Amino acid sequence: MVVGMEQGLDWYAAKALLEWQLEMGVDEAMLDAPVDRFAAHEAEQEALKARHAARAAGPGAARGAAPVRAPEVDPVAEARTLAAGAADLAALQAALAGYEHCPLKRGARNLVFADGVPGARVMLVGEAPGRDEDLQGKPFVGRAGQLLDRMLAAVGLSRAESVYITNVLPWRPPQNRDPKPDEIAMLLPFLHRHIALADPDLLVIMGNTSCQALLGKRGITRLRGTWGEAAERPALPMLHPAYLLRNPQAKREAWADMLSLKAKLRALG
Repeated sequence: MVVGMEQGLDWYAAKALLEWQLEMGVDEAMLDAPVDRFAAHEAEQEALKARHAARAAGPGAARGAAPVRAPEVDPVAEARTLAAGAADLAALQAALAGYEHCPLKRGARNLVFADGVPGARVMLVGEAPGRDEDLQGKPFVGRAGQLLDRMLAAVGLSRAESVYITNVLPWRPPQNRDPKPDEIAMLLPFLHRHIALADPDLLVIMGNTSCQALLGKRGITRLRGTWGEAAERPALPMLHPAYLLRNPQAKREAWADMLSLKAKLRALG
């Protein structure tokens, strides 16, 4: 039935009325009651938001269940657990390789675990891998490592026969920046376990980061040359070979420390 006929309009008048309505933008059939299109649009948007929120919260949220959150992990506590469970050096290396909470791991090429002779009387603890160490997966292999080898040879030691070497951090920090306190804290349980498994007679602690980790102190130019104790064994802080490359005048002090190391080994028998 044409709109308007029931109101007494003739066909031409009803047609003219419909054409006028089309010109005014009316393009839907008229209903018995008005429809608030603005309210309908707002309701549709609210329903859409609710569906997105339920999807983001998980399947249980759609049924009124509270979203399930993954329990937070304490990186230091997990490091302690993994380190304590390592029965030997190979197991400790595997535990470190599987540790996922240190962000340095994501930017490094290789895990730098150790070099030298496990069980040697002398264990050197450096700071962190540099570019060359990251590429080769071994500590002290760049220019600083070459200087270290010459220093050891001068007192009758070598990594091939009588020294074991590791770092506080097994992964290279970006642009060789200083390690952050939280990075040291989460990797320290692995270092302590490393020392316990290697079981050296004494430690040589090279650089500020190593002193901070094992002695709780910084200021290597002040600490160097003075024997202390770390990980329940004698420990000698020394200038890092990289520092000696930048400050050749300090090599005299480094030589005195190497002589002190040689004398300590002789005293321990």
